[in-house]
Amino acid sequence: MGIILNEETRTVIQGITGREGSARTRFMVEYGTKVVAGVTPGRAGSDVWGVPVCNTMEEAWEKYGPIDASVVFVPGLVVKEAVLEAIDVGVKTIVMPVERVPLHDILELVAWAKLRGTRIVGPGSFGLITPEKAVAGWIGGSEEMAKEVFRPGPVGVISRSGGQTTTICWVLGQAGLGVSTAIHVGAEPIVGMSPAELLLLFESDSQTRAVAMFGEIGTVAEEEAAEVIAERKFTKPLVAYVAGASARPGVRFSHASAIIERGRGSAESKINALKKAGAHVVDNPGDLAPRVAHILKDVV
Repeated sequence: MGIILNEETRTVIQGITGREGSARTRFMVEYGTKVVAGVTPGRAGSDVWGVPVCNTMEEAWEKYGPIDASVVFVPGLVVKEAVLEAIDVGVKTIVMPVERVPLHDILELVAWAKLRGTRIVGPGSFGLITPEKAVAGWIGGSEEMAKEVFRPGPVGVISRSGGQTTTICWVLGQAGLGVSTAIHVGAEPIVGMSPAELLLLFESDSQTRAVAMFGEIGTVAEEEAAEVIAERKFTKPLVAYVAGASARPGVRFSHASAIIERGRGSAESKINALKKAGAHVVDNPGDLAPRVAHILKDVV
């Protein structure tokens, strides 16, 4: 079944007539995502790859609603207005494959989304995919590659690295396991949905039997995930890898969110917290799939 996204998720593309919006719309439609409309101010009446374009989210909702999800291909400096518009009409999932969002803007958006009961994936997210059901964002890149790499199966994937999301899913597929839903949470210092929140959703998903997580230094995302496990809110096996063990405090590793500051967010603290909570932590990302496979053989 997977989480958040499936073949029935009614999706709108904001910024659909832009270069990225148009290209990713084609990919999403070809993969099978139910894209019901797009939004670009001043372009109502046109279409992109067969998807009708509206001027506003309100117009899209009135003509083609209800709308479950929006994927926002709008530049970071002006994305705030688009996301607020989606939240205010009642969209409950917003995917932001957008980088360089001003920090004060994303803080405001995340706070408002929580008040309105809306999930934000990102910013700086490649998106998410429920194999053979639907994709939101540019994860997978093309229909052919997405179908080859992302195969349906019992493992949920949470990653703070866009590239590693794809790699892990491919390796899981090669191991004969496959994926329920794979999500890149985003690369910015502040993001919407956290690994801890996603673990709660995977806990309730009947298809998901285990979760593989690619973590990184910086922020306390993995420590929060450990708390969910320790509190027994997530009871399925979690196999995790934490990248950046050699990074020095104050030095960026990979991207903006992967910075150790004042002793917080180190690989050591994350690994210790996860192990103490009962998660399986591996020393190499290539060990994620073999460890998951070994664990699932012993799970009745």
